[in-house]
Amino acid sequence: MRKKKPNNDLLTSVELEMMTVLWSLGQATVREIVDHESHDVKRAYTSVATVMKILEQKNFVISAKSDRSLLFRPLVSKEVYQGRSLQNISKTLFEDTPSALVARLVDDENLTEDMLEEMQEMLAQRLGKK
Repeated sequence: MRKKKPNNDLLTSVELEMMTVLWSLGQATVREIVDHESHDVKRAYTSVATVMKILEQKNFVISAKSDRSLLFRPLVSKEVYQGRSLQNISKTLFEDTPSALVARLVDDENLTEDMLEEMQEMLAQRLGKK
């Protein structure tokens, strides 16, 4: 049995944490990323540096020398990644049927009436009815 090739279009949970920090900062050094990580989880400088190099190899970030540090910038926007992730979820969990994904979301008991109304307005705008 062949080992499945990892999908370089998607991020691991740790990579996503680093990208979330980078998206919020716009650009950052490894030290700045370490300093802005959530207070629940503090990773070692070397661990963050390793993850950032992996993200660079996966073409999610680009780095440039700045003084004695590397300054990282996202190559993939948060919005583009969100779309990519939703497409993957739709394909893998919902048999490539976006309406099934939306139906599952709408059935979520944690959605408030306000949230549902907001979604309804977005759909109406998308369909050109507003």
